[in-house]
Amino acid sequence: MAKQKTLAAPIHVAGQGLHTGAKVEADIRPAPAGSGIFFVREDLAGHPIVHALAENVVDTSRGTTIVEGEARVSTLEHLMSALWTLGVDNAEIHLNGPEVPILDGSAREYARQIAEVGLVEQEAEVEYFCPSEKISFKDATAGVEITIYPDDQYTVNVLIDYQSQVLGHQFAMFDEHSDYSDEIANSRTFVFLHELEILRDHNLIKGGDLENALVILERGVTQEELDRLANLFGKPKVHPAENGILSNEPLYYENEPARHKLLDVLGDLALVGVRLKGRIVAIRPGHHANTELAKLLRKAYKSQEQQQKGSAPKIDFAAPPILDIQQVMQLLPHRPPFLLVDKIMSLSETKVIGIKNVTMNEAFFVGHFPGAPVMPGVLQVEAMAQVGGVLVLSSVPDPENYLTYFLRIDNVRFRQKVVPGDTLILSLELVSPVRRGMAVMHGETYVGNTLVAEGDLMAQIARKS
Repeated sequence: MAKQKTLAAPIHVAGQGLHTGAKVEADIRPAPAGSGIFFVREDLAGHPIVHALAENVVDTSRGTTIVEGEARVSTLEHLMSALWTLGVDNAEIHLNGPEVPILDGSAREYARQIAEVGLVEQEAEVEYFCPSEKISFKDATAGVEITIYPDDQYTVNVLIDYQSQVLGHQFAMFDEHSDYSDEIANSRTFVFLHELEILRDHNLIKGGDLENALVILERGVTQEELDRLANLFGKPKVHPAENGILSNEPLYYENEPARHKLLDVLGDLALVGVRLKGRIVAIRPGHHANTELAKLLRKAYKSQEQQQKGSAPKIDFAAPPILDIQQVMQLLPHRPPFLLVDKIMSLSETKVIGIKNVTMNEAFFVGHFPGAPVMPGVLQVEAMAQVGGVLVLSSVPDPENYLTYFLRIDNVRFRQKVVPGDTLILSLELVSPVRRGMAVMHGETYVGNTLVAEGDLMAQIARKS
């Protein structure tokens, strides 16, 4: 199985937001395995996180906007396209404003810097989703359709036709042999001349100009009309281009608009949050259609994941543990009879699997219950919390100087009783990266292949006083 990857070193970009016109800086940093791609709004109180996931999409007006809580991030598609397509599974992007810099209207600078710093493999395996049947989003009125068909590879085919005499029919494609940096990343965004005033009236494209977009002219546009628009937007006057496309540089490819739509599809579908296997066919795609398909795919993936729930982690009980009981006690302050972890079988940056052997010798069976011994649910939660404590304390260099305090326990469900002779398999995984000493985890407890308990836990790592 392929391993997840993150950046080998941080990268930095700065520029104008396409729609807000604000000066924005983005620091794109490595992130732990399993954390995915997420944004941190450094300019807002508390530095809230916005995860780059389809369910967070709230607006697709000439770009993709995501919101989580009160925090918003706009125009993320070019950055997402470069990160995801070039193999970055996990990254944290620190922004000092509400919008990702538009740069030259392409993903070229992102791709260049990603190639420059390189990637590093992480312990966790890449997650894939291959739908079992075709999934489509269609808008017949707009002539838009985007479909994924089951396949063992990821390919994207884009066809655009806007009834434009200048653009005509254009086609672009991506597969595993494509050179994203040379063939796709350079492609700039485009807009039709007749759309400019509409976008301006909707308080958009404040940072747009010929430095970051192609402007498509239809036949018969007069110099007088171009001068009027230049004055309206406060931009230098230009003259009609022979090929009907205004830009600060010549086209990089004959089908550059189609390639840019392909770039956008790759970025928007990254919001599924897992790698796709399937053949995408996109006819006149746009951010709305792209993200609607992403939402359908994410829903299908989560449904599949839910169906697979109840399968315990695969453990080789004959293999030596990652941490034996003595090593566990070096991390945790708990001691018998309140130490509820016997060994750790798996430990990564984001996930831990521990074992608790339940025997009749447990002190709590004396009173819970005489003649019908059952492990109290609260102690099952405590066992999960202790295994989670191993995960979070293993992230600090001197765990003996720290304690883990659990602040909140939510969504706990007990599905089957635990009795003497059972072996608990306790699996804890970070829901989001540890920030400011705060860790949020989802825990599941199995006996054999049966899920007996689960819940969400929030903990704080604090130095001993």
